[in-house]
Formats: sequence, structure tokens, C-alpha cells
Amino acid sequence: MIKLPAVAMLAVSMSGPTSAAALSDAETAFLDQLVTASVVLEQRCDGYEVDGSGGVQLGARLLGSPEAAMAMIDAYAAAIKARDGESYDPGKFRPEVSDAASKTFRRVRADLIKNPTRACAGYGDAGVDRGLLRRY
Repeated sequence: MIKLPAVAMLAVSMSGPTSAAALSDAETAFLDQLVTASVVLEQRCDGYEVDGSGGVQLGARLLGSPEAAMAMIDAYAAAIKARDGESYDPGKFRPEVSDAASKTFRRVRADLIKNPTRACAGYGDAGVDRGLLRRY
């Protein structure tokens, strides 16, 4: 027989992942591109730097407004801080953003580590084409 407190604890622990909202297709596309560009920078691919205004413009086109783009950027920043154990604004943290970003980050980083020259050029140039990165 399961005791009531154990059932309550199980319900509370399982409610977190199921309460996360699903990302829209547009949010998924923007987040994927945002994370990919950030991994290019994190892996120090030569010749690329962030293009902040281009990123907001891309997000605005995909999500419908600069405010929506900034909200996604802020959610991704909160996810990074949470992962790194830094303080973050819990109002900006979205578990679904954190989960999706982690998957994309691992996939892109593995590709960049496996074949840095080809992957840096491919992901970096794609980031430039989308407006998230610029060449220097």
C-alpha cells in the first residue's frame, strides 16, 4: 500500500515537466537558430561575432514582434544562467526553452567538436545569412 504523502510527492515531482508549455513552430525555429549561433561563438569559431540587432530582427520576423523576440532571448539567457548555477529571473525562465536549447546545444556542439573546420563554416555562415552573426 502506498502512503498518501508518497503519492502527493510523486504528483508534485511529476507536475513540473507536464506543466511546461510546448514551443510553437516559430519559437522552435528561432530558438534553434539562436542556440546554434551561440554555440558557434562558444566554440570560438574564427571570424564570427554576435549581431544583436540582426538577431532581434530575425526573431521579430519569425515571432511577430521585437518584444516576442526579446522574450525568447531572455528565456534562453535565463536557461543558460540556470544551467550554470547563476542567479536568473524566474519570471523569464521557461522549462520548455531550457529543454529544447539543451538538445540543440549538445547536437551542434558535438558536430563542432567532431569536425570544427567544416561545422564552423557551415553553422557560422548560416548564422550570418540569418542575421544572428556577422563576420569580422
